[in-house]
Amino acid sequence: MNYIGSKHSLLPFLERVYRKISDGSETTFCDLFAGTGAVGRHFKKLGMRVIANDAQYYAYVLNRGSLELNHPPRFTKLRKALELPAPVDLGDTPRPTAAVFGFLEKLPRRNGFLAQTYAPRGGRLYFTQENASKADAIRARLERWQKDGLLTKNEYFYLLAALIEGLDDVANTACIYEAYLKRVKARAARPLRMSLPAISNGVTGCRVFNRDANDLIREIECDVLYLDPPYNGRQYASNYHVLETLARNDKPMVKGKTGMRDGLVRSAYSRKREVTDAFEDLVRNANAKHILLSYNDEGLMPLADIRRILALRGRPKTFKTTYSRFKADNGREYKRAATVEFVHYVRVTKG
Repeated sequence: MNYIGSKHSLLPFLERVYRKISDGSETTFCDLFAGTGAVGRHFKKLGMRVIANDAQYYAYVLNRGSLELNHPPRFTKLRKALELPAPVDLGDTPRPTAAVFGFLEKLPRRNGFLAQTYAPRGGRLYFTQENASKADAIRARLERWQKDGLLTKNEYFYLLAALIEGLDDVANTACIYEAYLKRVKARAARPLRMSLPAISNGVTGCRVFNRDANDLIREIECDVLYLDPPYNGRQYASNYHVLETLARNDKPMVKGKTGMRDGLVRSAYSRKREVTDAFEDLVRNANAKHILLSYNDEGLMPLADIRRILALRGRPKTFKTTYSRFKADNGREYKRAATVEFVHYVRVTKG
């Protein structure tokens, strides 16, 4: 999915930086602000055992539905209970997955929370009425299957991740959910289809958390700690509030024209007065051999503060590259076509 701050296009750069600082003994990689999980999945492919965390529940689901799995689920109990016919092979889609996807996509539509709140009948145009009611039906069925014991935890999160990515693919937005388009774009008019989660095999023991980063850092240890916190005042909680509601399957109070979830918590890393203290607290409590921080030149935290804080744990170095910036939010005053991405690094030598 298109995601603000995604490092997908920067993966080759991040890998080059990692290979420069690695001594070959590293086995664990922690992505503490994981987002949709692109960095963690990449380093898992490189043979690392990954710890991923994000404070947003939809991000936790996306990571849980891919990183902790080494192969697509078989859905043995579910397929037996549903008496599903022999699944049709759909190219790269595994047969058990194709059978379950096909069943879910044919469910009778449901006039649930999404259809009542984020589709035309609710006065908003995030999705077509058909796609919103289809997503409601699938989400309700996943919860029912889970409660009935027909899905393992991995199977449940795999299917929920497939639904989140599938619905995002037909969202009538400019990639974020702080607003919707006035007219249904061609992509949003397509029927909702479940989207196959990206899974790589070969590494066991990956773990995914849904915690505050500054709390979790006190409980984990790793060889490589990768930090990609929010850079500025934009809030992931508001940018992806609809996906959060889908993931949580709750019915929150909503407000305003866009139907924003009420009571959203703002990250300390998006507050100019709090970000430096939060970062220092995190770095001081990190139990890692290497600390890598992705931070671009539009960030709230001054470069001098970054270097000062990293110097508490060792001798900082900086790597940088230029890349095209995300353009879904071009209403902002800052409209450069490119931005400079820094990776600040320290090999930990001090307690």
